[in-house]
Amino acid sequence: MNQSKRLTDGALWTVIYILLMIIAVYVPVISLFGLLLLPVPITIYASRYDWKSAALMGITAIILSTLTATVASLPLAVMTVLGGVVIGSAIRQNVSAYETWARGTLGFVGGLLFVFVFIQLVFQINLVEQIEQMMNESWEMTENMMGQFGVQEQMEETQTVMQDLIGVMIDLFPVFLAGTAVVFAFFSQWISYKVINKIENKNYRFPPFRNLRFPISLIWIYFGAFLLSFFMAESDSSLYIAVQNLFVLVGLLMAVQGISFIFFYAHHKKMSKALPVISIILTVLFPMFFLYLIRIIGIIDLGFGLRDRLGDKKG
Repeated sequence: MNQSKRLTDGALWTVIYILLMIIAVYVPVISLFGLLLLPVPITIYASRYDWKSAALMGITAIILSTLTATVASLPLAVMTVLGGVVIGSAIRQNVSAYETWARGTLGFVGGLLFVFVFIQLVFQINLVEQIEQMMNESWEMTENMMGQFGVQEQMEETQTVMQDLIGVMIDLFPVFLAGTAVVFAFFSQWISYKVINKIENKNYRFPPFRNLRFPISLIWIYFGAFLLSFFMAESDSSLYIAVQNLFVLVGLLMAVQGISFIFFYAHHKKMSKALPVISIILTVLFPMFFLYLIRIIGIIDLGFGLRDRLGDKKG
């Protein structure tokens, strides 16, 4: 495409981006919707042109949105532009939908880290400390309320447990960060697919969830993190916390693999779709038991190739 077309498209999608940024910052009711849509203009432009043009458009969008919606919007702009450029470039390269999602997740992780550092340096606010303080205050309010009902002694018995739980949740903040990036990347990619399909008559879509299969190397990462966490005694060390975050994150991916296999098994056996749906509901409601069970299913599926074995039996 000629240079004028490139510039025209860049200007158009930049204006749309600025309008979405204004909605995300200044319109409380639909701000979340505007936030989810923010990466879409960047993604669409990056899917049409090379990454250098997309990066230039992204930088322009960051500067203009900062001037339009105050400096406070800068971290938000950087996060959405980075995620949008990565997802759009992956679409342009015709990689698979799930690989595009993985790349987009990494892009949003980088953007969220920038948000974290920006808030820390510019506004002098430590998000981790703020979250810990909010959780402690919430627990204190619960203690006071329960004390009015005469169960103060029982609450005192669980105080130590709750403090330890809060500590664990704070240590696992990177996992929460990664989970947020996964959600942002998915919605950005899914909405971008819908828009591109509409305006360009394409057929981008996510393959059926039952076909999702992670690389087998993920098992070795999982067991490596497990062994390291098992033999490390210093629970307060940075290395131990990093290993724990890796173990939990990869464990969640194994659970996703397990749920994907349940969808595959139900489809393969022509069973009701209620089975995988019920498995998800049980995992959410009773994670202490079903999450481990689903994770084991995912490990067996990935490590022993259960789907391939089922396919061989069918043949």
